[in-house]
Amino acid sequence: MSLLPELRYPTVSELVSSARALAAHRPGLSALRQVGVSRAGRPLHLLSMGHARHAVLVVAGAHSNEPTGGSTALALAERVLHERRLRADTSWHFLLCADPDGASLHVTPAPRSLHDYHLGFFRPAGPEQPEWSPSVLPPDRLPPETRVLTRVIDELRPYLQVTLHGTDLGGSWVQLTKDLPGLAEPFAKSAAELHIPVETGASDAAGWPASGPGVHVMPGPGAGAAYPSMPDDARHSTWYHVHRYGGLTAVVEVPMWASDLVDDPAPHPAPAAEMRRLAGRLLRDSLEVERVLTEVLPRLQGVDGPLLRAARWALELVPGLAADWMHTAPADNSMAYIGSVDAFARRLPLRAAAMLLRVLQESGDRAAPRLERLVATWSDAFAERFRARWVPLEHQVEHQSRTVVAAVRHARDRAA
Repeated sequence: MSLLPELRYPTVSELVSSARALAAHRPGLSALRQVGVSRAGRPLHLLSMGHARHAVLVVAGAHSNEPTGGSTALALAERVLHERRLRADTSWHFLLCADPDGASLHVTPAPRSLHDYHLGFFRPAGPEQPEWSPSVLPPDRLPPETRVLTRVIDELRPYLQVTLHGTDLGGSWVQLTKDLPGLAEPFAKSAAELHIPVETGASDAAGWPASGPGVHVMPGPGAGAAYPSMPDDARHSTWYHVHRYGGLTAVVEVPMWASDLVDDPAPHPAPAAEMRRLAGRLLRDSLEVERVLTEVLPRLQGVDGPLLRAARWALELVPGLAADWMHTAPADNSMAYIGSVDAFARRLPLRAAAMLLRVLQESGDRAAPRLERLVATWSDAFAERFRARWVPLEHQVEHQSRTVVAAVRHARDRAA
């Protein structure tokens, strides 16, 4: 039986309901338990399968605007249930949603377009993100979701943590905290079979070594950041918490909409000049949102919440990031990398505008129509520039699942 819902992104309650049915189907093999609560008191659930001492932890829902992971976690759990070899020497554990509060605010379960996706957009400010908060907050201020995740890691001591991420528009790539030789081949094969481009120059992995196209290995502690102004550092995230037990983390990214412009390894003819141009556009676009924010803030007295905090946090990143792009040599000179930066430069002000729009709509503020036009115009321009094509949900899930299984196999060989 398939426990996946219809072809849309499931809610957290649907994920938990499906996991509960799966655990009831094989109670001697599977168990579902609550491992903590969120800031708002929502439960966090862990589905465990198998009894082997060696553990794999799969984390879904760390970023609320990247919804594929929940469906992938269910698909993987079904596969583990039916394929004995997958649990022969490994127990599997699925944190069904690392940020249920965020998931309750990102409300586009079946987006018809990039514009539709942004009308219900939410992504928390960095300090409120469960995986990233340790890179920007002291230990005594970490949110409860982060504490739950690290407590699960301490309990399981996994040889591999896989965290399921995604991108709105682009390609697929993998980020590793330690190299997994051999992973690049099955990853690329899966992407090709499912017509998903491999993002060879992802700006998220700027300057990182690659063990194959689209498979990036995070640099060691002594390496400098590609974007010095960015406040977070992956090496301080929960991804590295598994290292104290000899494990590693694989971050598997898959797109909702694909672009065949993100895998071009050819050199860009003028990368530094293009980076300066993109920085200028980022500043101009962000200033349009800032103007609206400055105008409405006096009318929003007493209004606060995660949407407004996240919008302001995104805008605060812009000046430093634009300066990095203007004054730092490009981390990569390929067409793919410059294209990835172009996409990033579009995302940041668009996301801030989308979240601020939701605040203004809830408040009935008269500036909302102006932001509505910006969100529509920027979403459509983003999709048109990158020739966006929808990746069927079943392909998103299948590619992410295949990549996880391949990562588990290679990590198990590495740990043996």
